[in-house]
Amino acid sequence: MQSHEDIHSLRATLVVYLVILALKLAAYFATGVVAVLAEALHTLSDIFISAFLLVAAVYSRRAADRVHMFGYGRAQNVAALVAATLFISFTSFELYREAVPRLFSHASAEYQNLPLAIGVLAVSMVVAAGPLVALLRQKARGAAARAQLLELVNDELGLLAALVGTVFVMLGLPIADPIAAIAVATIIAFNAVKLFRENGSLLLGQAPPPGTMVRIETAALAVPGVLDVHGLRAELIGPDVVHADVHIEVAPSLSMAEAHAIAVAVDRVLEPLLGDGIAEVHVDPQRSV
Repeated sequence: MQSHEDIHSLRATLVVYLVILALKLAAYFATGVVAVLAEALHTLSDIFISAFLLVAAVYSRRAADRVHMFGYGRAQNVAALVAATLFISFTSFELYREAVPRLFSHASAEYQNLPLAIGVLAVSMVVAAGPLVALLRQKARGAAARAQLLELVNDELGLLAALVGTVFVMLGLPIADPIAAIAVATIIAFNAVKLFRENGSLLLGQAPPPGTMVRIETAALAVPGVLDVHGLRAELIGPDVVHADVHIEVAPSLSMAEAHAIAVAVDRVLEPLLGDGIAEVHVDPQRSV
């Protein structure tokens, strides 16, 4: 269900981005405001990134096979990592390169139709708020959807900075234009670094939240015949999908068949806690005290 919601949200966002890009490019060519150009470049990168995240969200639904025995859930994390790299290398760097020289230039830039730029930026904020609200209302989000949510927040902050800068330009402060563009670039870079760190950690085998670990251990201990639990290890192998490895201790007097039956019972109890993940249950005789 979550993956279907993610894909729907990503598709809707991609359509919105195409509309916003057309509006921003038209506004830039009509006004010459570099902050509007910054936002157009921002949206252009969003289109490529959203398309990539959408493909990854669909790809991550593939069932496990001989090549990827735990499934393809981490495809979304790979996509988010690439998205973060693009945020930094393409959008943020290009905006800095465009805006910084203008910050120190003494030549006055020519602007026109500034109310048009303000109107386009305001309309873009309203349009972009649609998919943002939809994702915020979504109860569960995969890595691709979370990356998209972060970028939508970037969009709103960047649009706000561009809008404020354009208003100041209209009031006779042209230096506000490159300052607004630099603000947009900084917002993108900051969130990109955060996105890179989060998904890099997941790809390295990040453990689920401590609460999940406690629930796994508590559930295993509650199974009749389990005397103790130790050696619990777990990692996220997809959006809210956990691979857990746990050792249970049973009475040494049990037969192999009886011990195996307890392990099967533990596996069944843990399944609802792991999403579509896998529990590896190892049976050990109770250690002497």
